Amino acid sequence: MMKESYLGVNVSPLSYEGIIEDLRQRILNGDQSTIIAVNPEKVIAAERDPQVKQLINSSTYQIADGIGILLAAKIKGGNITSRVTGVDMMAKLLEFATAEKLPVYFYGAQEEVVTKAISSIQETNPGILVAGYTNGFEKDEDALVERINASGAKLIFVALGSPKQELWIQRNMGRLQNVQVFQGVGGSFDVFSGTVKRAPLLFRKLGIEWLYRLISSPSRIKRQMNLPIFLMKVLRSR
Repeated sequence: MMKESYLGVNVSPLSYEGIIEDLRQRILNGDQSTIIAVNPEKVIAAERDPQVKQLINSSTYQIADGIGILLAAKIKGGNITSRVTGVDMMAKLLEFATAEKLPVYFYGAQEEVVTKAISSIQETNPGILVAGYTNGFEKDEDALVERINASGAKLIFVALGSPKQELWIQRNMGRLQNVQVFQGVGGSFDVFSGTVKRAPLLFRKLGIEWLYRLISSPSRIKRQMNLPIFLMKVLRSR
């Protein structure tokens, strides 16, 4: 797949459906795949930290999670025309796993959050095979890896925050040979559990969830400043 690059960070142009179809073939081939969400904040972080850039660029799919990526594609004449958000990608993967009878493991967040998220997911996806779960406070990584291997999981969602979750995935992929799909999902368990409410549909359709989050939590202003900084850098780049 041809990827686009913004300030040296790769972004996959595939839609949700395109990623699922590509994953289907990779699973048949026995390949492992990783999914990471890309937004202006992560691109700016990647500019400052080569390790973050390497984590993003070495992933199988870098999804265009932020409206800033779409604006950058428009500025540069790219082919990315729709967002692929982390939480919606997770929802699509859960549907895929249910249909294909692929066992799923959930790792991260607080105990109450992850258990509530799983209960909600089971209601939405009857028949989903939940291989197991572990909250985000597990200290024994070796024991966790053994637990996941013993569970028979084929997909795993890791909710530790970025880049901690991506570092965990990179560190343990080789020890989890039976797991074929890894996605770092940040605060998505909070959304599925109902702990955190998503922006209203209108905000999501317009791609301005960031504005809703800023209104809801004005302290995010420093983080949101990454969007204009990112766009200015894209305008200046060749």
